[in-house]
Amino acid sequence: MRLRTPRWWYDRHPKASVTRALLRPAAWAWAAATARRIARAAPADPGVPVVCVGNLTMGGSGKTPIVREVRARLAAHGLQAAVLSRGHGGRLAGPVRVDAAAHLAVDVGDEPLMLAQAGPVWIARDRLAGARAAAQAGVQALVMDDGHQNMSLRKALSLVVVDGETRDGEWPFGDGAVFPAGPMREPLTAGLARADAVVLLLPADLPEPDPALVRLFGQTPVLVARLEPLAAPPPGPQLGFAGVGKPWKVERALCAAGCNLVDFVPLPDHAAYDEGVLKQLNDQAEEFGAGLVTTEKDWVRLPPAWRARVAAWPVRARFEDEAALDALLARATG
Repeated sequence: MRLRTPRWWYDRHPKASVTRALLRPAAWAWAAATARRIARAAPADPGVPVVCVGNLTMGGSGKTPIVREVRARLAAHGLQAAVLSRGHGGRLAGPVRVDAAAHLAVDVGDEPLMLAQAGPVWIARDRLAGARAAAQAGVQALVMDDGHQNMSLRKALSLVVVDGETRDGEWPFGDGAVFPAGPMREPLTAGLARADAVVLLLPADLPEPDPALVRLFGQTPVLVARLEPLAAPPPGPQLGFAGVGKPWKVERALCAAGCNLVDFVPLPDHAAYDEGVLKQLNDQAEEFGAGLVTTEKDWVRLPPAWRARVAAWPVRARFEDEAALDALLARATG
């Protein structure tokens, strides 16, 4: 059973202070175990440069669109670039190259399947084995998806993606508490110490990043990227749904893009869509005379028979300073 992301994690002044206090001992244990594992690691060189795109929180930072854009920038400069993923939620251990036409999300995970629509993706629970398999197949550079706390590979560049949307009382790190008392995978200072740059991801309708947030990153370079729709939302009334880290941000983005949302159903991250769930969503939409719309990541988890009945709303990450990103990638890949 998957649980929804607690929204109070992202409140800097939470009313759930009792809950946080009760979870602090578990958070200290988590942070200590993570720090010990990282300190004892001996990263291996897979033979090709590895660009890591990770985050400091448990999810909802917008990392996947950044992974796709970084791979595209490497490919634009003539490199045979591929994504390397653990394949979270998939049954295959790998190493295996994802076939977007043959694999399903239950095989390889939803994010790898979505990323494979636009370029090569390898999955492997053993990241070193996956990196070596990709290199033997001719890949010249790897974009490691969600690996900032994974120390199995030597990284030529480490990018940390941070959700830069701070309105409505939200703060990407909450009060800085580590899981399960907050969203952090490790303390902010520890994670930034291993980062070469922060990618601050903003929605298209937010003019500037919050200066107070930017100051937290100190001397770590900050690249700003914006999450932009690739198409208008489908016309007419729509019932939206999403099983991602922060589903409320999908609802907000759809409304900002002009979607006529009659209702929105938030679901747990990586939620499975069986016939019962989908029939319930469809019945709810029919009550409003509405269509169904969701994210690309959710759409690839749908059974094939349902994909024609649900609209996928595509978005991309656009870097404001592509030259700065290209300079970092050039140094990392030689």
